[in-house]
Amino acid sequence: MVRFISQRELRNENAKVMDAVAGGETFIVTRNGEPVAEIRPIQSARKTFIRRQDLSRNAGVRVRIDPDQFRRDLDNAVDQRL
Repeated sequence: MVRFISQRELRNENAKVMDAVAGGETFIVTRNGEPVAEIRPIQSARKTFIRRQDLSRNAGVRVRIDPDQFRRDLDNAVDQRL
């Protein structure tokens, strides 16, 4: 959702606007009622996760992941204690 805010509101509510942008909102900043800028979240070019189907297709082979073994491997690799 795009919200319109004035230059003055941006100046006075800077922290709130930045928190909203970090949460995914987009703002159009106006000066004297005319749009002059857009503030939006940066879209990451890198995906954090990849779906199993995409991984299989990209690898050229069918990948079978055993969730229980995967969990054990993670537990062995990372100390889970606080």
